[in-house]
Amino acid sequence: MVSKQLHHTHYRARPHRAVVGLACIAGAGAAAALCRGRLRRVRVIGDSMLPTFAPGDRLLVGPSIQVLAGQVVAVRDPRRPGRLLVKRVRWVGPGWVDVRGDNDSASTDSRQLGPIPRSHVAGWVIYRYGPPERAGWLPGRLRPVARHTGDE
Repeated sequence: MVSKQLHHTHYRARPHRAVVGLACIAGAGAAAALCRGRLRRVRVIGDSMLPTFAPGDRLLVGPSIQVLAGQVVAVRDPRRPGRLLVKRVRWVGPGWVDVRGDNDSASTDSRQLGPIPRSHVAGWVIYRYGPPERAGWLPGRLRPVARHTGDE
């Protein structure tokens, strides 16, 4: 009976080590990508993406391989070079995207700017790293991030 328990414990420990190993590899990959400039850090200014993102949220933007409707992306502002806008993709067309803020009344988006060239998509938002109480991975599809109210 003792040998079965040891074997069972040994068997259960392997997946744990594998998960830890994969997490380390993923973390190292993310750090390497950040160093190579593939990941960008963005700070939210303004209310255009409320309730998904609040002013002061800090986001990690990964490279955009495929743009899909519902993704939250960072796009280059066609009015001000060097400035990024965080918006949700509404439509994807041949060579362009239609982007909107989650808070229509406070957003400057494709309704005012027109379709955004696909080449202006800097990447998609993958992680909120600040503030710490709101940190977490973000969905790539159309699902706003739920806020934790503390009442649950």
